[in-house]
Amino acid sequence: MKRIVLIALSVAFTLNIAVAKEGMWLPMLLKSLNEGDMQSMGLNLSAEDIYSVNQSSLKDAIISFGGFCTGEIISDQGLILTNHHCGYGQIQSHSSVENDYLTNGYWAMNHSQELTNPGLTATFIIRMEDVTSEILDSIPSGLSEKERQAAIASRIKSKVAENTKDTHYDAYIRPFFYGNEYYMFVTETFKDIRLVGAPPSAIGKFGGDTDNWMWPRHTGDFSLFRIYANKDNMPAEYSEDNVPFKPRHFLPISMDGVKKGDFTMVYGFPGRTQEYLTSYAIKQIKEVINPAQIEVRDQALQIMDKHMKASDKVRIQYASKYASIANYWKKWIGENRGLEKANAIQLKEEREAAFTKATAGMEEYATVLSKLEKRYEAIEEYALARSFFVEIPYRKMEMMGLANRFSSIVKKTEEGEEVSEETLNKLKEQVKAHFKNFDLSTELAVSQALLMEYKAQLDSKYVPESMKGSKSEALLNDYKGYVKKSNFLTQENTLELLDNWGKGAAKKVTKDPVYQLMNQFWDVYFNKVRPNYSAYSNEIDSLSKIYVRGLRNHVPGTYYPDANSTLRLAYGQIDNYNPKDGVKYDFFTTGKGILEKYNPDNVDFDLPKDLVTLIENKDFGKYADEDGTLHVCFTASNHTTGGNSGSPVINGNGELIGLNFDRNWEGTMSDINYDIEQCRNISVDIRYVLFVVDKFANAGHLVEEMKLVSTNTQTIEE
Repeated sequence: MKRIVLIALSVAFTLNIAVAKEGMWLPMLLKSLNEGDMQSMGLNLSAEDIYSVNQSSLKDAIISFGGFCTGEIISDQGLILTNHHCGYGQIQSHSSVENDYLTNGYWAMNHSQELTNPGLTATFIIRMEDVTSEILDSIPSGLSEKERQAAIASRIKSKVAENTKDTHYDAYIRPFFYGNEYYMFVTETFKDIRLVGAPPSAIGKFGGDTDNWMWPRHTGDFSLFRIYANKDNMPAEYSEDNVPFKPRHFLPISMDGVKKGDFTMVYGFPGRTQEYLTSYAIKQIKEVINPAQIEVRDQALQIMDKHMKASDKVRIQYASKYASIANYWKKWIGENRGLEKANAIQLKEEREAAFTKATAGMEEYATVLSKLEKRYEAIEEYALARSFFVEIPYRKMEMMGLANRFSSIVKKTEEGEEVSEETLNKLKEQVKAHFKNFDLSTELAVSQALLMEYKAQLDSKYVPESMKGSKSEALLNDYKGYVKKSNFLTQENTLELLDNWGKGAAKKVTKDPVYQLMNQFWDVYFNKVRPNYSAYSNEIDSLSKIYVRGLRNHVPGTYYPDANSTLRLAYGQIDNYNPKDGVKYDFFTTGKGILEKYNPDNVDFDLPKDLVTLIENKDFGKYADEDGTLHVCFTASNHTTGGNSGSPVINGNGELIGLNFDRNWEGTMSDINYDIEQCRNISVDIRYVLFVVDKFANAGHLVEEMKLVSTNTQTIEE
């Protein structure tokens, strides 16, 4: 930790500037690295108020929501606020044609109506610790990389065990700066999380895929959940005896709104960034990988959209799947646009030139860039094959995914091992969950189109035998006929296999056309793709570790660790932006814009009639801005990425002002190249959230749980 501080401080002094607003910072290091800069921008708290092990702090109101999003506690009764798209899967799971909560929304009017969500978790960070020396010191220099990694893994396992023994806590240790440093995170996970409220999708997804990754936005992207604990306020599995959790801290809610230039911070669990990639990597992503992935998802989305529009049942079944596929499809398009606009490849080349100059004569760094260039050239074909495998048979062909679930029990049975009743029952539940959101005609259409794309784009050595030569006719031209005898077409047939499991059923599975094709794909991946991809990827990581170490030690700049799903804080300011010549966007939107976009003939821009009436009548209550309008969303310069969905946007007083849910399209490239001029995070104004809860949904009892504050009436209380 001392070395990080010294490097950061020396860089700041060298350049005679404050630390830049770019970055996703470790909360435990704010005191040393960021506190002064943040306070100069408008923070009225100390670093200890944001992150503390010994007292209540903002970190105690931040949760990892399900491990894929962020949420925050907004009442002393464990009420969670997160995005609508983060809670979408849970909302969908409770929906049916008869009770369509996706379309109509859901609001629990008391605790007894709050809906359980098996498998959903809320995880707090108890503390974090720099364990670099304990993980890396005294590892023998003569070890191979494989032996070295094994030694590191062993030390990590021991350290985690040491810090969780005789506690109900969990812990994990992650590498930072490509393994130059390691940090440990001790966590507390709650498992009884209940759905409290969700607006109709016409509010929570307003703008749909049309507006996704775009600005201006008018989306009420929020949902409400609640943590339940046992009577001792400790984590517990679901029980009717559980009670609402009493948090160590919850976020007060500011009713003052935001102004241009206001200080903001985003606290959450950003998933993955790669800010230190070389120009060789950026070029490969921009010119090879992204275009291939975009094309695959474009085909899948077109087919799914056609089937969803033809059937309400399919629309509900595939709503979450479609949204998931569309999300990164559009992100990759925007990422490429942003990289082009920012001249990202040229910027990386300039940094590489600075690295070469600064490390001239140092043997450790002499050949690292040339080796990285060669490794990226070598990995390209395997990276492309891996992308097609992940995008098509692994993620988009659902029957194949279901068949793959049978692999382990088939293997056990063939080896003469008995499959337990518990294992079979668990698999039966997975089968039922699969078919709840499965439509055969949609699956067949998507699969056939994508199999043809797979074969057309890849070298024949990466194509399964069934898709080669004359064998491919039935498969590629008539996928429906090819799989017509499969046991995985219906829930009835699949469950029948499990109800009569034994050697006969296992043999039937091994002869199943879907299972056989699945095995062929996995054989290709395991034997021809993964070994080579992993070998080159490991070499790239090892070389990147040296490159990043050289940058931090010898090239002036601002260095922060890449996101890796650990708790981080980003800070910036409320700001507008100019995406291109002659186009200037304000930093906020209002209810007027909702009505301007309203179009009942377009599913992306339809609205509930009650919301239209409220806005037309300007019936905003106490949630109007001082200018009399209803503010809906705003933009700021906080550095965010996937995983930050649902993160709180907090003002300088530690009060909640908004809920982060997206980035602007040009700024999606911030995962690999942050540009403060064009990167903006997009948030829903917390007052619009409360307006929907109170005035639209008539769920004012939820607002009464919260602590609403104004600079004119009340200050923050611990």
